[in-house]
Amino acid sequence: MSGPGPRPEVRPDQRNARGAAALPRNARGLAALPRKVRSFAGLPLFTKMWFLPTWVALGVSRALILAVPFRRLAPRLGTAQGTSAHVPLLTQSQESRARAIGRTVRLAARYTPWTSNCFPQAVVARMLLGIHGIPYAIHFGLMPDGSGGMRAHAWVVAGRVPVTGGHSFHQYTVVGVFAGP
Repeated sequence: MSGPGPRPEVRPDQRNARGAAALPRNARGLAALPRKVRSFAGLPLFTKMWFLPTWVALGVSRALILAVPFRRLAPRLGTAQGTSAHVPLLTQSQESRARAIGRTVRLAARYTPWTSNCFPQAVVARMLLGIHGIPYAIHFGLMPDGSGGMRAHAWVVAGRVPVTGGHSFHQYTVVGVFAGP
């Protein structure tokens, strides 16, 4: 039985910073797989349990956002609170769970092959907070983008916890709030 044959010549532009032959693009992802598995194994149990359902929910929410008019989605986001900012009060354990939900949603959003920007993240965070019975508020805001247009943003807060979208009260003008439990 013979070996794999002669190795192809590696051009200088195909070498990494240390001079070793660089891996092809698809092989680089596979080379990182053991590291990613170790990282995932070190995550909290809540994140590991909810990662896949959250990832799938991000896809479903993205599809709904693209296919269903906002006026039909809005009633499922919570009770309309007008345009005044709303921050529900939480217990310490609810705040801890809200932080875990936020971490899980943000982590899953990083690994979706589709766009999982602020709105799908807010929808999924609202769903998970609702499942866990944690009061929340989804805020929609606008700000000028400097070129005469507007930038939109959605963020979710639960108590003092910015679940998704960060602390956006000072950057965006709130144009709609939906609150739950």
